[in-house]
Amino acid sequence: MKSWALLLTLAASCYANAVEPLLIEAYGDSTTLGISCINNECRENAGNAVAYLQADLQRKFGDSVTVSNLGLGGTMATQLYAGSDRIPVVPWPERMRASRARIVTINYGINEVAQNQTPKQFYDVETALVKVAVANGKLAVLATSNPVLDGRFNARVSMMAAMTRRVAQEQHVPLIDQFAYVSALPDWQRGMSDGVHPLASLYKLKADRDFAVLGPIVTQLQNDKRK
Repeated sequence: MKSWALLLTLAASCYANAVEPLLIEAYGDSTTLGISCINNECRENAGNAVAYLQADLQRKFGDSVTVSNLGLGGTMATQLYAGSDRIPVVPWPERMRASRARIVTINYGINEVAQNQTPKQFYDVETALVKVAVANGKLAVLATSNPVLDGRFNARVSMMAAMTRRVAQEQHVPLIDQFAYVSALPDWQRGMSDGVHPLASLYKLKADRDFAVLGPIVTQLQNDKRK
């Protein structure tokens, strides 16, 4: 089995031969898109985790590093794989073959619970998503969902997060464990705009965690490019 460090080396080799900037594609649900719900109105928050992450990366590496926010509200990992999450329909294998990204992040789990998917179904599709991304020269990075306020629902989100951790371990890819990180924050509930979606303040903290994992990866990619 290949370790994620070896997969990173393969991604770096592709990047070294490319002329375009280093692109990260962020796939996920409404918490990736950056929805906040304030005064009973839910809309995309300019202060979302992907925007904050790009700002952090560009401060360190310059504007040659970009993060494309491909999150879509209400979607699940199964839809991403099938390509039915957006129009036109582009199945995941085809999307990965066409993508210029060196890194793809994948963040699902909440809508799976809402749609009564089983943890095994989620495990299977996340495994498939990672395998296809890696086969197409990408470094896949998995992220667990942030926790939600409803206790019973959150217990099931925790089960999905456990599946994401399992896939990351088995496929030897990096993990951004937002569920564990946010759950350990004092009074994290105050950073929620509603039961599911963070406010900008909590999105910023999520971005800090993203940067802690992705920053060293980007550093290695850039160092390998210079060799």
